[in-house]
Amino acid sequence: MAEYASRDAAAALARAKELGSTVRNGTKWHVRYQVIYGCAAAVMVLSVGLLAPPYGVAIGTGIWVATIVALSVYAARQRVARRGFGRRHAGLITVWALLFLAVLIPGTLWHQGAASWWVPGAVVVALPGLIGGYLEARR
Repeated sequence: MAEYASRDAAAALARAKELGSTVRNGTKWHVRYQVIYGCAAAVMVLSVGLLAPPYGVAIGTGIWVATIVALSVYAARQRVARRGFGRRHAGLITVWALLFLAVLIPGTLWHQGAASWWVPGAVVVALPGLIGGYLEARR
């Protein structure tokens, strides 16, 4: 009886290790997702701020919508998400939105076309995705 219990326990531990490995390997997609998100956010901000209206807004919005649609399809096709994914993803979107508004509102009111505002602003807006991707890669 004890022999069966120890075999069952060993099998359960082996299965848990296998599942843990599957989850670790299966969640690498989120690193790519966040880095692409951050880079697309920077391109959008640069387009909106540095290209003449209404072309900059149209190009930036087009790039952004295409990226979000592609990333959404990509994310929906993934089989595995790490524990706490929803909370981290909501944090990414919230921080990004706050930074985006902090760059966009003053930029469109007082700094339209000024590279000295929009280039650092694009870097700042990209940071949530880039830092999130880095932190996810380290997990």
